[in-house]
Amino acid sequence: MTTQPFKVAIALFGATGDLSRRKLLPSIFHLFQEGSLKDDFALIAVGRRDMEDADFREVARNSISDNDKLESLEGLETFLQHIHYVKVSVTDSASYAALKEKFDSVEKMYDTAGNRLFYLAMPPQFFTAITDSLRISGVTETKGYKKLIIEKPFGKDYESAHRLNEDISKSFREHEIFRIDHYLGKEMVQNIEVIRFSNSLFEPLWNNHYVSNVQITSSESLGVLDRGEYYERSGAVRDMFQNHMLQIVSLLGMEPPISLNSDDIREEKIKVLKSLRKVEKKDINKYFVRGQYDEGTAEGEDVPGYREEEDVNSASNTPTFIAARLFIDNFRWAGVPFYVRTGKRMRNKETKIVVEFKEVPKNLYYQNNADDVLAKNLLVIRIQPNESITLHLNVKDHAGEQDTKEIKLSYSVDNQDLSRTVDAYENLIYDCLDGDATNFTHYEELMNAWSFVDPINEVWEKDIAPFPNYRSGSDGPVKSNLLLSKDGFKWWNV
Repeated sequence: MTTQPFKVAIALFGATGDLSRRKLLPSIFHLFQEGSLKDDFALIAVGRRDMEDADFREVARNSISDNDKLESLEGLETFLQHIHYVKVSVTDSASYAALKEKFDSVEKMYDTAGNRLFYLAMPPQFFTAITDSLRISGVTETKGYKKLIIEKPFGKDYESAHRLNEDISKSFREHEIFRIDHYLGKEMVQNIEVIRFSNSLFEPLWNNHYVSNVQITSSESLGVLDRGEYYERSGAVRDMFQNHMLQIVSLLGMEPPISLNSDDIREEKIKVLKSLRKVEKKDINKYFVRGQYDEGTAEGEDVPGYREEEDVNSASNTPTFIAARLFIDNFRWAGVPFYVRTGKRMRNKETKIVVEFKEVPKNLYYQNNADDVLAKNLLVIRIQPNESITLHLNVKDHAGEQDTKEIKLSYSVDNQDLSRTVDAYENLIYDCLDGDATNFTHYEELMNAWSFVDPINEVWEKDIAPFPNYRSGSDGPVKSNLLLSKDGFKWWNV
């Protein structure tokens, strides 16, 4: 983190919402504890309720105190004095006069240099109304910088994302817009670039000559809980695949950038998304598998099926699972399948990457098992819950003359490293304040992702699926295994 505290006033829209209470307030407080924010900082909580500063400070105190990732609450009372509340009706431009007055007031109290960050922890249907009102009311007119952080989903398809971007661009330029994807704030996701580009062991092997396939799994043991209404509109494709999963694919598949500048890194990621093999609508079900969870047992408890969840259509056609067989049609990756799967109510909560390397040309050794084959060389990058990197290798088994056994060289992120941040959001807020857009989604990344995903949604929304087709607590639909088995591979549960 920076040794020079940032000078900034942050307006947090949706300050009383769940995301703010669970993630954003503790993250901003930890930045304050670490010294990235200090005396010349103000947090303006924007909400629709009638509250005084003292009332919201109590909300913030409770939210921060309840966070179990914070090692201490040192500095909390000082931090709370930097919080101010303002009531704004986000769809009423006239009410933004109160926000403008609040900015003017806190900028007299603190030396924020006129820097203003607007964080929209709000449903996307309010994005345009808020950015228009910020511009019309003059809140965006400031002597310092102005920046905008917005949450996903950014549109529901290519056309809606384009329209939304056109609307927001009336008030903010592209370099001022930070489209957040909290997966890109996770330490092990950011570690992908370091593993690839700083180790001579891997970069020469990172191509179709040595890699047989790449697997990305992001599974959740929980169901939709109280988010049934939202999930009915999004499903697994829009909620996870279009953003989180394709972002990880682009990081794994990108060429080495000419520098670590955010523009150079984004340029290489965009090339990967452009290189994804487009699938014709008639072939969608050959390359993609969808699923919806049934009742079953999760974490030792009986749980209902998706169609029995609150605010879910009893005949819902919404997928809660997607598996994909992707190809990056460029020189480096031609012919190498990238298998991706993500779903709810699965056996485990985990996010991991498995890179499977090709076998040696001539197998001189074998394991003492029925298959008489060497164990596969795997690189496993575990993003959650236990962040680690593991390399699977073969060595001589001292119990046999020419037998081999598999060993694992592993590194786990220790608790001391994990305690440096309370959440991925903290990393991303810091990057935004620091002007580093590397781990935020560029407009071109977004549009290329939607261009790839739209045909999938168009086919599946018209075609009624035989749902439900996997039990809660399982590994997803059986058909997802066929995506790999027809290529001679299997999902690695390592």
